Amino acid sequence: MAALSPDAILLTGRVAVVTGAARGIGRAIAETFAAFGAHVAVCDRDKAEADLAMTLDVRDHAAVEVFARAVSERWGRVDVLVNNAGGTFHAAFADTSPRGEKTLIEENFTQVTGMIRRLLPMMAAGSSIINVTSSEAHQAAPGFAVYAAMKAALESLTRSLALELAPRGIRVNAIAPDALRTEGESDVRERMLAHPLPYDPARVPPLGHLGDPSEAAGAAVFLAGDLARFVTGTTVHVDGGINAAGGWRRVE
Repeated sequence: MAALSPDAILLTGRVAVVTGAARGIGRAIAETFAAFGAHVAVCDRDKAEADLAMTLDVRDHAAVEVFARAVSERWGRVDVLVNNAGGTFHAAFADTSPRGEKTLIEENFTQVTGMIRRLLPMMAAGSSIINVTSSEAHQAAPGFAVYAAMKAALESLTRSLALELAPRGIRVNAIAPDALRTEGESDVRERMLAHPLPYDPARVPPLGHLGDPSEAAGAAVFLAGDLARFVTGTTVHVDGGINAAGGWRRVE
């Protein structure tokens, strides 16, 4: 394989799909991909902007089918898929209703498997799948038990699919963000801290400050392109060191 050049960081002409791209990490990834030369298709429950954008719920299989057909008709292929859509709420496991649990499972896991399964026929050798998980995929998360379990399941799926799809030349990796300034992160954090907690979450990462959604976008650009052509089945932690430090302390 040829040696890398500075142009290897570019995504010129590649077709990238980003879910949950109306705000936060998803929006940052979509905008950064476009800046690096990619054709970008996005979907979200809220209105988003890109070369191709559709407003839909990724749990809606019929809507996803319409979206996939639109991407196929526009470009005929997908080179990069970023599964960013997801969500959570703070609640003790015992207080989480079956309906709430079902919602967490669908929002954070089964919609990802459905999106991958639908777009996979449009992906060829050299393509990249990037799953956005969380620090909670790698540590306990009191008050977010089902969400953390689904993110851990997605991390496991990432490694398994990396092996299954390696013979086809398709790479599968994950990004595990934390401590980034996003509307969703801030809202969940405020709701969590409004209650007395038996465990104290890390409030400031080891680097000493919160990050920006663009930090995750940088990792996504790396994993999407030729700089990561020999990287598969791994997770890039974009968290200022929180995973290395451990996330919770018992409140005495």
